[in-house]
Amino acid sequence: MTKLRLAIIGAGPAGIYAADLVRKAERSFDVSIDLFERLPAPYGLVRYGVAPDHPRIKGIISALREVLDRGDIRFFGNVEYGVDITLDDLKRHYNAVIFATGSTKDASLDIPGIDLPGSYGAADFVSWYDGHPDVPREWPLDAKEVAVIGNGNVALDVARILAKHADDLLPTEIPDNVYEGLKASPVTDVHVFGRRGPAQVRFTPLELRELGEVHDVDMILYDEDFDYDEASKTAIATNKQVLVIDRVLQQWRKRPAGTASRRLHLHFYAKPLEIVGNGKVEAFRWERTEPDGAGGVRGTDEIREIPVQAVYRAVGYFGSPLPGVPFDERRGVIPNREGQVIDDADEPVNGVYATGWIKRGPVGLIGHTKSDAMETLQHVLSDQPNWWTPSEPQEEAIPALLEARGVPYTTIDGWHRLDSHELAIGEAVGRTRIKVVPREDMTRISRAS
Repeated sequence: MTKLRLAIIGAGPAGIYAADLVRKAERSFDVSIDLFERLPAPYGLVRYGVAPDHPRIKGIISALREVLDRGDIRFFGNVEYGVDITLDDLKRHYNAVIFATGSTKDASLDIPGIDLPGSYGAADFVSWYDGHPDVPREWPLDAKEVAVIGNGNVALDVARILAKHADDLLPTEIPDNVYEGLKASPVTDVHVFGRRGPAQVRFTPLELRELGEVHDVDMILYDEDFDYDEASKTAIATNKQVLVIDRVLQQWRKRPAGTASRRLHLHFYAKPLEIVGNGKVEAFRWERTEPDGAGGVRGTDEIREIPVQAVYRAVGYFGSPLPGVPFDERRGVIPNREGQVIDDADEPVNGVYATGWIKRGPVGLIGHTKSDAMETLQHVLSDQPNWWTPSEPQEEAIPALLEARGVPYTTIDGWHRLDSHELAIGEAVGRTRIKVVPREDMTRISRAS
């Protein structure tokens, strides 16, 4: 019986789902799977890309935990592909590799002033408030008025965290340094700008509802944004999600405002033009757009400006290239055909596959990565004639390799130690969990015997 030795790079939902589905798939051979993750802890986007006040979404961790806790998939954390382990190493020890590294960088927004001090990418801010070990512990929260550019779920997450009072985040697993930073924030007004209208937003009804539940924050909407064209009216009448979003927004329009200490403004039909400032962010300038009759928008040449001291762009995520692997610089993905990686000549790269956002771009919810992984693994399992032929397929070779290179890798048992530690320090102060942030502390706790 042939044995498939499979490496998966990335232990977020995409990588764990792929490992689980390979294990459960019908096949005529045995399989051995190793998950590699550059962070000391697993779960990727669910741990470091979902706002801490999203307990329902973080419930996905329970399902991911069950997969890793079965004991039939090995986890090697704190191991960075391209640094601690290379493509040549993988070819020497495995038959194939699936890359599930996601998209972690901010997509660019090419407008004047985007690089001014006080202009930030949402991905970096999300990493900060989620306690990612590779971002600075401090974040400059000195703005009273803030602009958030984007109309997707990440834009709403960023706006909500900025506007929310820090004490209201204490029931979550927010790290101590993040709590202290948000507690000292002088913010009074957060403005969210979307290029199109309320019927064309990209966020979900759940995300929108949560925005309106924030304590001591008034929701401010503008009547001029709700003069719907026929395309918008059709979208509301034919799409249940758009209908629910419209109902929520219409309810907010009727709310009395002016009593809260903070305000969250939703601006639609706003095309970003420039971040204005002399050495720092001082204002956000945009062009008022209008419906074009077909569900899109066109410019009106009406230019507006609002004073702000910080701007966050939440216009999407972008993948990062991986050593030795083809990369589409324009789309920020590994080029592939249904998960089978292809080269510049559109030919398959034997033994190399992709799944998740690095495969298809940062679209869809976390749950979509499961169907995505099924498509990829069908190619992996049916591609046996093109697998690599490893010279050292023994499972013990990988720990030996990492130890010989001095890599302080972590295991699933190590994650259990870190998990228990975070729960314990949270319980000591009446909270569910407090994340350990520094990488060296995460690694030390995980590797403690």
